[in-house]
Amino acid sequence: MTITCPWCGTNHLEFQSNCKNCGGPLPAPAMVAAADARRKLAMPPSPPREISSSFAWRWLLTDGWTIGGLVVTMVGGGLSITGVGLIAGLITAFVGIPMLIFGLAALAGGLAVLVWRYELAQKAWNVLRHGQATRGEITALDQNYSVRINGRNPWIIGYKFSLDGNEYEGRVTTLNNPSIDLSPGSPAVVLYLPDAPQYNGLYPHP
Repeated sequence: MTITCPWCGTNHLEFQSNCKNCGGPLPAPAMVAAADARRKLAMPPSPPREISSSFAWRWLLTDGWTIGGLVVTMVGGGLSITGVGLIAGLITAFVGIPMLIFGLAALAGGLAVLVWRYELAQKAWNVLRHGQATRGEITALDQNYSVRINGRNPWIIGYKFSLDGNEYEGRVTTLNNPSIDLSPGSPAVVLYLPDAPQYNGLYPHP
């Protein structure tokens, strides 16, 4: 259980009488548990948690970078194949060579984006499975109208939390319509990796 300083909002992994960030007195663990119960925040079970192995793929399907990377990869692959065919024709090689170069560059760039986003999806899965829980706050709720998936625009939920005097921010994307509990200013449960708090996510995942 983390202890949140009521004066500055800093989270502490272990109980101590005073906040090491602002020096204010910290509430006892029993008081923290009672406060969480009053706020009705659903604290997660202890790690490791049962998280579906398909989570990473579902995460990717709502990610604009992944969709863009897939499009660029397909275009690059098509141009590369066409370029090779034109080069084989000898007469059209002067057109095929730059087309092949451009296609291979687009293909490499698209694949790099896909690998990057897949690694982030795996980290998000790891956060949900092994992350430690702390209190945070919803800071933003916006709909991404530049991306459309199965006729729906994904929602982007921003949040923040503090840990040992440092403040972290994050965001998650979902196709589900957000509940009132995800409105800006609402308290939230955030999971983070103890050795790398920059990797974090909301619990439960929207």
